Amino acid sequence: MTFANQLTLARILLIPVFVLFAVYYGDGVAHGHPQEWQRLAAVAVFLVASITDAFDGWVARKFGQQSRLGTVLDPIADKGLLLSAIITLSVSHWTYALPLWFPVLVIARDAVILVGCAVLRFFTDHLEIHPNRVGKAATALQMAAVAWIMLQIPQSAWIVWLAGGFTLISGLAYVYRGAMQLTRHDTTLNPS
Repeated sequence: MTFANQLTLARILLIPVFVLFAVYYGDGVAHGHPQEWQRLAAVAVFLVASITDAFDGWVARKFGQQSRLGTVLDPIADKGLLLSAIITLSVSHWTYALPLWFPVLVIARDAVILVGCAVLRFFTDHLEIHPNRVGKAATALQMAAVAWIMLQIPQSAWIVWLAGGFTLISGLAYVYRGAMQLTRHDTTLNPS
């Protein structure tokens, strides 16, 4: 296993550690005796995991360690870390938390994209997925919303709404592009 893959695997293993610290901190907030070290530990673990995201890609490119395993593990680690943070920060009792609609929106968008990919693959035997700028902006804003909440910065609603808006727009854009691919495929099979 390459060093780049080991970094990715370490990121996956850090996910439950982050969740544990975040949940325990939220439990302390709910019972009126939060342990600030637990919140700081959650932030530190999330930060280390996020740094490995950038570092494993650099290591893979710099030292020629790109692998099929890495192309599978890296997106799992990325989505796993972000989704676990979004869900945890929505259901735990932090002073400033993500609203429940936010993880529902993010998960629904990702589920629609996955189902759409399966449909395209099934009907066209060809799959074209190209991340667009709105999708990248949505992911960046989701990360910013998570950071804002973990740092317990007041007035976080605007960043959450902005991230939610970009998430919705990017989901609709993926649906539109998928529908166009299906339409193109259908017209090539049944020319009128």
